[in-house]
Amino acid sequence: MSILNFTVGPVMMSEEIKKVGGDDIPYFRTEEFSKVMLENESLLKKYFRAETDARIITLTGSGTAAMDAVVSNTLDTNDKILIINGGSFGHRFVEICRTYELNYTEIKCQFGKTLTKEQLYKFDKQGYTTLLVNLDETSSGVLYDIEMISKFCKKNNIFLIVDSISSFLCDPFNMSELGVDVVITGSQKALAIAPGISLICVNKKAITRINVSKVKSYYFNLKNYLTNGERGQTPFTPAVGTILELNKRLHMIENNGGVDAEIERISHLAHYFREKVKGLPFELFADKMSNAVTALKTKNTSAYKIFEIIKNEYNVFVCPNGGEYKDKVFRVGHIGYIQLEDIDKLIEIFQDLVKRGLLS
Repeated sequence: MSILNFTVGPVMMSEEIKKVGGDDIPYFRTEEFSKVMLENESLLKKYFRAETDARIITLTGSGTAAMDAVVSNTLDTNDKILIINGGSFGHRFVEICRTYELNYTEIKCQFGKTLTKEQLYKFDKQGYTTLLVNLDETSSGVLYDIEMISKFCKKNNIFLIVDSISSFLCDPFNMSELGVDVVITGSQKALAIAPGISLICVNKKAITRINVSKVKSYYFNLKNYLTNGERGQTPFTPAVGTILELNKRLHMIENNGGVDAEIERISHLAHYFREKVKGLPFELFADKMSNAVTALKTKNTSAYKIFEIIKNEYNVFVCPNGGEYKDKVFRVGHIGYIQLEDIDKLIEIFQDLVKRGLLS
């Protein structure tokens, strides 16, 4: 039985991508596979709007693997780090920095609320060297003001690391203009391919940090990835099938108008859903939303109960929350192979729940 998946990863994939994923996996230490890797690098740099001397590192691992690798390969105990912590994924950066015993300060944002200028500029001229931010705090759907963060970092000569795992291809982003040094994304979000790889775009400043790093990791030593990447390879066996899906997907984006057209497509889906949900017993939870996801606050019905009913009775997935917001908030993603008629079906399900007295 087919399902409808409105989570924020893994997401539904197109038939073209599923066909690639169903093929036999080829041997990868070949000129042909190197060509695929180099094409992926060129297109990803274009879509990130990175500088010409930027590089792409392809890791076989989730987005968290990339977050871990970036922190351990570009930062050390000499850094004074600011972390924007407004939810589960901001807290993940905190946990990673704590693991490596780094010197960090959290800027804690209320869950569902964006970072304000007043909160950020309390740390102006305080000697901070690095800032870590999850551009779209996926657990709440909040999109942080990257223009404001960029200006702050440029003013203070701060090394800027951006987790754009769920925001990439959903919200406008220009790495070079913003002065972002590292940006991270993952395969199972708006790229809409199978889970298994994360992608790190690093500029010249970040490459210098990686090359002088004394990282104590064998698998996650990014110097090896940069060296092998020059010939279109990785130091260890990568998720070959997912990388081939990525190549297909990047070319599909290119053929359909490029990154701006893809962002516009997802933006249209997000705004369509937010208009359709008006009149239902929900409130929009985040005060500034990414196009990737809409967080909905329930009124009288458990949010987790809604997730369970929709999954078990309608074979449709939305994204539940955990912790204190388990019964208050759930999320609807707008990424992946979603069509307007799929959104209409989800709205009809909500309306049916109201009629049945299961949603109020």
